[in-house]
Amino acid sequence: MADLLVPKLNNNDTDYVLTEWLVKDGDPVLAGDPVVVLETSKAAEEVEADTAGTLRHIATVGSRCRPGQAIAQVGDGSAPSLPVPRVPGTDTQSGSGGPVVTRPAQARIDELGITAEQIASLGVPVVRLADVEALRPVPGASAADAAVPDAASDARSAQGTPLAGVQLGVARAVELSHRTIPAAYTVVRMDLGPALTRARELTRTVRRPVGLAELFVQHVAALHGDFPRFFAAVDGTTATLADAPHIGVTVDLGEGLYVPCIRDAADRTIGEIATQLMKYRLAATTGAFREADLTGANFVVTLHTDADVVLAVPFILPGTVCALAVTSPQDGAPANIGLAYDHRLINGRDAALFLRALKNSVEGLN
Repeated sequence: MADLLVPKLNNNDTDYVLTEWLVKDGDPVLAGDPVVVLETSKAAEEVEADTAGTLRHIATVGSRCRPGQAIAQVGDGSAPSLPVPRVPGTDTQSGSGGPVVTRPAQARIDELGITAEQIASLGVPVVRLADVEALRPVPGASAADAAVPDAASDARSAQGTPLAGVQLGVARAVELSHRTIPAAYTVVRMDLGPALTRARELTRTVRRPVGLAELFVQHVAALHGDFPRFFAAVDGTTATLADAPHIGVTVDLGEGLYVPCIRDAADRTIGEIATQLMKYRLAATTGAFREADLTGANFVVTLHTDADVVLAVPFILPGTVCALAVTSPQDGAPANIGLAYDHRLINGRDAALFLRALKNSVEGLN
């Protein structure tokens, strides 16, 4: 009988919540079948069976599960050899006999002031982050509709507002970055006029929104062959080079930072990049990211679209060595495009050469 072990899904969370069994206890499965859903601070991820056989649950819905922990066994149909653990009481429920509420969902409930009655009205056994987002108060709602959230907000102001699950994940990543990565920063000025003109033309051609995000993903990825160390990872005194550029792009809706990844970006057309980013922006509004969407980046492009932002210094995502900050042009003036880089691997001259190559590529658009 083989154990089904919890995989390592990200570097920000030490444990995950088992939110749903996709296969009933005692039912047969094949290798590769999705059998269980685990939720992290940012996403829900389906875990597949490694072998074929009869699935026997060990962990229950609502359990906190650590990487490497056995949550089920797949074998000949006999009972599992490990005891079934109780659901920890620290995982919030809506009351006796009520639905299980995952930690990311509970953090969002607290933030929005969602009531127990609203949660019960969902009629689901497990309340996930996406379910709570559906209960978000609608702008312009009546005073009666907003009364309870406003009262809850006043109470939280007096007691302190807890960070949402997504923001907790950001906090852990920032703390790790600042503690472990000796970062440096270099800025160049770029004339983004040609790029914006080209973006408008491409939007009409590919019938997808094309902007600076899409163009910088494409142009950064094209530099992978000439600047492989900028897409590497540092482990102690060793740098591991990447076979292909996988570009992370920040998506920040004001309630937490997501960094979904465009894999094999150098092999994608601008239309494919635009389509993928459009899907990611939609996922950010609904909390529908998969963990696979948010992992694997070896270079990060951070976007700062507010016209008043003239300079931004991003943190370097753990596991990468570079983060490019893209700001908007100011009334036709050049924009400040900055590169934060891990000084253990990349020096100032290297950064300047990379930014010059990027500048020539972006400004050369016609």
